[in-house]
Amino acid sequence: MFIDPFDQIFEMMKQSFPESEYREYAQQKRLLANSRYQLLTEKNEQNEVIGFLAGWEFEKFRYIENVAVSPAIRGGGIGRRMMERFIKQSDKPVILEVELPEDELKRRRIGFYTRLGFHSEDYAYVQPALREGQRSFPLQIMSYPNPLTSSEFETVRDILYKEVYGVYDSYTYVLNR
Repeated sequence: MFIDPFDQIFEMMKQSFPESEYREYAQQKRLLANSRYQLLTEKNEQNEVIGFLAGWEFEKFRYIENVAVSPAIRGGGIGRRMMERFIKQSDKPVILEVELPEDELKRRRIGFYTRLGFHSEDYAYVQPALREGQRSFPLQIMSYPNPLTSSEFETVRDILYKEVYGVYDSYTYVLNR
């Protein structure tokens, strides 16, 4: 029986992330028509998706929105391979968002990205809500291969807010949150 790879990816999103960190099904599927957005997948011998990386391509940098591996097989190097493949596709810096290091699981995630060469940024950052009726929440930006200057961070934030989150005035958004 054929199962749409996107449906497999979306199911993995639901298993791997809090609802606030991914879009509703129809919104997420619409992203596939956006030329800046791409999905990298890892499949098993049965052609089932066992891992995915959702990324964006911008003029000055690349952004990793989500990376996940099937819960049953985490820890086997699949996430690392997908991250390395995405990084090697371009010489542009790579940006991602992580939760604040408030517990052991979140610190382990940050450690995973640090071992890949990412740098934690100390700039205050808030992720706008991805779903109607949800609130924004604080996250931390990480960058590869180098730390961001203040002006680079502002550029990254403004592009993410506009292109990924649909917030067109980041200054007003940050002040009014």
